Amino acid sequence: MRKIAFFNNKGGVGKTTLVYHLAWMFADLGHSVVAADLDPQSNLTSMFIEEERLEELWPAGRHPKTIQGVIDPILRGTGDIRVPHVEPIAEKIGLLPGDLALSTFEDNLSDAWPRCHNQDESAFLAVTAFYPALTVAAEKQTADVVLVDVGPNLGAINRSALIACQHLIIPLAADLLSLQGLLNLGPRLIAWRHAWQALRPKSPDPNLLLPDGAMRPAGYVLMQPTKRADRPANAFVRWMGILGEYRRSVLMDSTEVTEDVTTDPYALASLKHYRSIMPLSMEARKPMFYLKPADGAIGAHGEAVRDCYRDFKALAQAILTATDGDKISA
Repeated sequence: MRKIAFFNNKGGVGKTTLVYHLAWMFADLGHSVVAADLDPQSNLTSMFIEEERLEELWPAGRHPKTIQGVIDPILRGTGDIRVPHVEPIAEKIGLLPGDLALSTFEDNLSDAWPRCHNQDESAFLAVTAFYPALTVAAEKQTADVVLVDVGPNLGAINRSALIACQHLIIPLAADLLSLQGLLNLGPRLIAWRHAWQALRPKSPDPNLLLPDGAMRPAGYVLMQPTKRADRPANAFVRWMGILGEYRRSVLMDSTEVTEDVTTDPYALASLKHYRSIMPLSMEARKPMFYLKPADGAIGAHGEAVRDCYRDFKALAQAILTATDGDKISA
């Protein structure tokens, strides 16, 4: 089972939309999937679930069928996690629903991390809570792929979410903020990885199921900017800067970049924004590559739908290869 986190501390790069479409594409290719919403903003959950069902999942008081319900015993100091509810989305897609109240977990995790040094078992249960939650959710769904959406920050929730995952994919845009974001993101990831490797042996219970915390970088996905004739050179310069910074900051590789965005082995895909069909997708509440003429996907829109399917299929295959999976035949 692959647990793959999609993370960038810069918002607005299309991360949640990417996870949503990949969940549907992996299912289309025959893989059983759990999409896990560990972002307190819960945008992934709202993409999958209509408002009427959200009202049922988020009643007044406690929310037992969300990620908040899973960790509630830890928050209240009454025990380990609850067995997660997996919301059925499609035959091969299950959702571990997010919750806006998850943000309350931030303080607990910030406090628990240093207490792990003192071999505090309750601290280890808190810091690693997402790991058994994802594992049990995948077992319930019989999933071989877990896609984890996290928020755009470098806080304690994301640290625990990434520790719970084997692989990390970084969506990037061709802008200065993405470049600056990598300068912050790379060193923080390395620090988290090293810190967890030092803490892990201090667990007081040898039977406690702990993640290895490798969060191995599997690559990045380039989100192409809207084309404008007046700034192609700027976009190219930004791409080249980002490619080099990814290697330096995330991989600790100072080798000079000689590739471009089409040949860099760490670039899993270069995706269009598909601005013309995204509104249709949101209205129809389905992935862009599943739009039909009845949804308004006619003419140029229909061609964009076909291109979108091809692009996401190639990306899903690239992710499987990058995370040690076998490439699915075309």
